[in-house]
Amino acid sequence: MVIGERPVIEEPRLDVRRQSSSLWSRRRLLVAFLPVLAAVLTSVAVLAVSGNVLLPFERVVTLEGKMASKRDFFEDKEVQRLLLKHHIRVHITHSGSREVAIRDISSYDFVFPSGQPAGDLITSQRAAKNQYVKVHRPFVSPLVLATYREYAETLEAAKIVTPQRASGKGQPLYYVVDMQKLLESIDDEKRWNEIGIQNHGITNANRILAQSPDVCGSNSAGTYLALVAFTWHGEKDEVPDTDKEADDRAVAVKHLLEQGLPAADVFRTYLSPEGKGIAPVVVAYEHQYLAYQVQYQAESKELDSERVLLYPDNKFVTQPQFIALNMKGDRLGELITHDPELRQRAMELGFRILDPSGEVSGDKLSQFLRGRDIPVPSMEGDNTRTSMPRLRFLERMISIVGDCPAAGSPAGSTPGLPE
Repeated sequence: MVIGERPVIEEPRLDVRRQSSSLWSRRRLLVAFLPVLAAVLTSVAVLAVSGNVLLPFERVVTLEGKMASKRDFFEDKEVQRLLLKHHIRVHITHSGSREVAIRDISSYDFVFPSGQPAGDLITSQRAAKNQYVKVHRPFVSPLVLATYREYAETLEAAKIVTPQRASGKGQPLYYVVDMQKLLESIDDEKRWNEIGIQNHGITNANRILAQSPDVCGSNSAGTYLALVAFTWHGEKDEVPDTDKEADDRAVAVKHLLEQGLPAADVFRTYLSPEGKGIAPVVVAYEHQYLAYQVQYQAESKELDSERVLLYPDNKFVTQPQFIALNMKGDRLGELITHDPELRQRAMELGFRILDPSGEVSGDKLSQFLRGRDIPVPSMEGDNTRTSMPRLRFLERMISIVGDCPAAGSPAGSTPGLPE
């Protein structure tokens, strides 16, 4: 710029630039992201420790299964975690074991009936249709009667039950019940008050009975029916081997059985505060009671000494059968039968683990219970099993006692069932 003859020089300017808004945004984003990054790194570390580090990046397969009491195993959080290590998740549909056997199971990958009769029914039907079927036997659980101390002591005074040999401190948790004497009391329609329940602080005018689930849908009820029929017949080692004998046995013992609740509800009722008045003696599985005591001990640091078990003198060891209906189900069956961690967890849930020969594996359950300060039930006679009727005859008995169709025919006959 020129003013007159003399040029004028402008003052230098100092430009102050504001920091880029994008840089500020990046810094804010970084500050916000750091906690997320820390959480991710922590999660990866946890997954690495648990052996599941690759699970978020690998496909997890969901298998569909149908079963009754053995759902306790698959609904356990630790079992679910162990299965996820093998990229398997299991979705369970609850149903009684016999209900599993007589309904359509084509949409499932596996079924897990609680005993051999229902398992045999499924395998025979699928074999007849040339359908995929493979059986695994990972563990067993004896049939028991669950009751309360006052009732057990009343039965002891009546010389119907005797305590098992002491296997721990304090009052006995386990008794042996003379099934013949118990059934005679039921047959005579004796009531709890008549045999002295009042001496133990309870009044109960109801008849002496053992409450079982609905025999038309439950393996435990069907097994208990076979036990009652075997005992009431009075001749050892003799089971029905004709249709007429099966029918006659069923008619003879029908009045000795009290049944109707779903299998899960029977044991749930037993654990409820109202159980002592509603169903003081129930048919159950040993593993249900042992798992309950393990949990009770862990939470309260003591035993539930008010709830006890009666072991029938004629032992019926139920034999659950994991039945794979396709290759995916077979992989799961192999895992729960052979994987050391899953076998260990099954034992911790009260099951008696089987070795490859099909016998109870060692004394691991006893060691586990002792380690949790839980008395050990007598393991004597584990390998002595009272004979079950062949499937055809058991089905006829169930249909008569439960007033329901025998499997395979709405008319009550059982065409196609193995002899």
